[in-house]
Amino acid sequence: MNARKISPLDSLIIGLDQALRTVCTPSQCSRAAPVARHDDAALSASHMDAAARLMRVNHAGEVAAQALYRGHALTAHSPAVREHMERAAQEETDHLAWCEQRVQELGSHTSLLNPLWYAGSFAIGALAGLAGDKWSLGFVAETEHQVVKHLEDHLTRLPAGDEQSRAILEQMREDEAQHATVAIEAGAAELPEMVKKAMALTSAVMTRSAYWL
Repeated sequence: MNARKISPLDSLIIGLDQALRTVCTPSQCSRAAPVARHDDAALSASHMDAAARLMRVNHAGEVAAQALYRGHALTAHSPAVREHMERAAQEETDHLAWCEQRVQELGSHTSLLNPLWYAGSFAIGALAGLAGDKWSLGFVAETEHQVVKHLEDHLTRLPAGDEQSRAILEQMREDEAQHATVAIEAGAAELPEMVKKAMALTSAVMTRSAYWL
């Protein structure tokens, strides 16, 4: 029996379902969160709050990453690139779940602006995909490079006693660097410097907003 062809309406419904699952439901992961010896009770209230805010920012970043990859996949020109984007989005689900769980363990909440981060990032990803697969892959590679720098900054800002958050961020940093390498090997184009700066500015707006909201 021939497989039913996916229509534009089907794609829209699937996309909406993925968005709702990302923003509104607890995330499921395929890998257990990295574990470190820690005792949250030993953290002061101010350290708990600081760590929770940083992990909330990281969770918002993973919401955006899901949307970016889904947007790229929707407008990808080749089946191979579409499959690459969908697989990467699935791998990022682990990060989403780890950050969400850690935020809750630290007694806080995820960003109230997550629907906005998802919608905006999905649109950006779809537009990048329309520009062509090599540019879409280039966008992924540059995004992951910037995420690695962002994670390295957060690793220096975490309270010294929060080893559990540190273990999560270190594993995320390793995974994100690998995603960038895979995108480059798949044929990513080098983005213009102006585009890189615009991406960094957009990221800064999101991270500063998610830190408080």
